[in-house]
Amino acid sequence: MNRVFVALVAVSFLFAAAGGEAAMQKLSTGLVEGAAAAVPLAFGLIGIMALFLGVMKVAEAAGLLDALARLLRPVLTRLFPELPADHPAFGAMALNLAANLLGLGNAATPFGLRAMQQLERANPHPGTASNAQVLFLALNTAGITLLPAKVIALRASAGAADPAAVVGPTLAASLTALVVAVIAAKLLQRLVPPPIALPAPPPSDAPLAPLLLTLAGLAGLAAALLAWGSTVGPWLLPSLVAGILLYGAARRVPVYESFVAGARGGFAVAIRILPYLVAILAAIAMLRASGALEALLTPLGHLTAPLGLPAEALMMAVLRTLSGSGSYGLLADAMKTPGIGPDSPLGLLLGTLYGSTETTFYVLAVYFGAVGLKRIRHALAVGLIADTAALVAAVLACR
Repeated sequence: MNRVFVALVAVSFLFAAAGGEAAMQKLSTGLVEGAAAAVPLAFGLIGIMALFLGVMKVAEAAGLLDALARLLRPVLTRLFPELPADHPAFGAMALNLAANLLGLGNAATPFGLRAMQQLERANPHPGTASNAQVLFLALNTAGITLLPAKVIALRASAGAADPAAVVGPTLAASLTALVVAVIAAKLLQRLVPPPIALPAPPPSDAPLAPLLLTLAGLAGLAAALLAWGSTVGPWLLPSLVAGILLYGAARRVPVYESFVAGARGGFAVAIRILPYLVAILAAIAMLRASGALEALLTPLGHLTAPLGLPAEALMMAVLRTLSGSGSYGLLADAMKTPGIGPDSPLGLLLGTLYGSTETTFYVLAVYFGAVGLKRIRHALAVGLIADTAALVAAVLACR
């Protein structure tokens, strides 16, 4: 992560220096604004962290995490063979993956941080990302998105004829990214080994029938969301929270006390990730303010336009990897721009790119920063490979 951070800062400074005093003034402003943006972002996460950590505590006390872990165990034990079948991280992983599947990004982050903390406890090399941590990060940066709720809402507000038209291509692109991410993580972990090589894990002996049943259930859920995505979208988050709390009450869990006990950790987590957010957001703000990003992507977009990837889409793909708020602003602006709008082929492609990729640098900083990992090994490479696969698949799906 040290090399990534230094490279972003160095490229930004050198490019702005070549532009003279005006460019350097923009760089200075961008640096200050980027660092300042980290504080409200981190503190804005406190409430979200507290809410879903409290919900997770209720789910844990009610035995729901164990039930989810057992449901997904055939899949997870094959993806993470180095972990025992009853590892406590599996329950948090299940909630994290479920939240990502349904497009509930705010809910996914606290669940993911809890899973990352559990994985760090099993990490034989503290401070260096384990194979399991890299793979779990890859599942987050390239997770299947069945319902891109934010994109559907934005398209509806812009007057789209079919706001849920992005569901199909987003599902195809994100599924492609997920498969590529898993393959890349498995291959690169051999090229970038941990400080001390560990013995190869034994092959999983989990039966295939539950695995096939789980995959069939996901396929059925995907079909349902394709048909009724715009209708069920507003119900997902309230149903998730209310369902877990009511399940806990039915299991005679002291719901209020358990919720408060879990929510106490929200503030501590937000404070812990603040320095990492300041570093990565400041570096990304410098890269954007220096003009280096636009100067590189604009001429490159002219070359990729005949392949179905115009400059606007290329900018969205790269900006989505760097900044969630920046890419969302770009998408919102495109939905209102004459000649693009929500119903044009380009508008559909921009929405698909936003829904099928993740802010890789942000996720890397938050998830690894929360557990103090300094050596990221092949995590960034896997994330960028998955983003590229999603980009190619999105172009093909939309065409």
